[in-house]
Amino acid sequence: MRKAVQTDKAPAAIGPYSQAIEHGNMVFTSGQIPLDPKSAAVVGSDIKTQTEQVLKNLEAVLIAAGTGFDQVVKTTCFLDDMKDFADFNEVYQQYFTGTAPARSCVAVDRLPKDVLVEIEAVAIK
Repeated sequence: MRKAVQTDKAPAAIGPYSQAIEHGNMVFTSGQIPLDPKSAAVVGSDIKTQTEQVLKNLEAVLIAAGTGFDQVVKTTCFLDDMKDFADFNEVYQQYFTGTAPARSCVAVDRLPKDVLVEIEAVAIK
């Protein structure tokens, strides 16, 4: 049985989707972008600041689902420009310590609200 996850510590969905879905012991998050959870404004204009906010939002959703970064098995990361890859990784690795999850990281033409980064995750509980 699927169960929606919702927390006000991460931005509300800006479309017809849930922040995350729990199914059994698995958690599937929607992509998080660098929005302030209270104002819904984009945080920062550089990749490091935006990645930091995305990971804070992702962490809030994971915690609301009863899990955390140490239980993430896969992430999919979307960058506006691969030239930001090294700076993105610098911030990303601060959150995923120990055994890193599997990951795909791709450059895309455009992200919602013209942000620089979006990350989604799959975790276990």
